[in-house]
Amino acid sequence: MAKKSAKKSGRKYSAGASKKVERAMHERKAGTLKSGRSGKAVKSRKQAIAIGLSEARESGAKVPSRKTSKKSARKK
Repeated sequence: MAKKSAKKSGRKYSAGASKKVERAMHERKAGTLKSGRSGKAVKSRKQAIAIGLSEARESGAKVPSRKTSKKSARKK
């Protein structure tokens, strides 16, 4: 059998990013997670994940870049 080529990391998100998202989810459940500018409590699961990922990006963890819309879809 041929050897598999060694990859740097098979993970899409680093362990540090997972920790940030996990912390954000716990805070959301407890009702203590606040959104950025307005400071309102976050109730949405998706919003909690987004906050965790953006914090991970700021700290330099391995997180895929944000999805950007295509030019044709953006232009109306």
